[in-house]
Amino acid sequence: MKVSVFRKEHFNAAHRLFNPHWEFEKNQQVFGKCNNKYYHGHNYELIVQLTGTPDPSTGFVYDLKKLSDLIKEHILEKFDHKNLNEELVEFSSIIPTAENIAIVIYDIIRPLIDSDLDLKIRLYETPRNYVEYPA
Repeated sequence: MKVSVFRKEHFNAAHRLFNPHWEFEKNQQVFGKCNNKYYHGHNYELIVQLTGTPDPSTGFVYDLKKLSDLIKEHILEKFDHKNLNEELVEFSSIIPTAENIAIVIYDIIRPLIDSDLDLKIRLYETPRNYVEYPA
């Protein structure tokens, strides 16, 4: 009997989508406004999903207060109000697309959660655009 629990958090961050190996024109063609050399920002909504069997002694799949604290310490403090391209070493060699941000968040959280639990990251870049990892 598996159950999923979810924790929703919010952070703001700036980024620029561009490939440094391409000419400006190709970056502009592929990334459009997101290639703004002065960056642009998003109000990201992050949903962390854990799936597992409830513990018989607590009834919890995972203590949501503990999950909230973990996300705040390891994700929000790192990402919130940051320029992802300039301030996060994780994006020194990859483009900070929503897809890559979700993968980075997953890679940060996964070692902190019991491996018996399935982890999924859902990241909304806009109210209409979001990604999930793993798919």
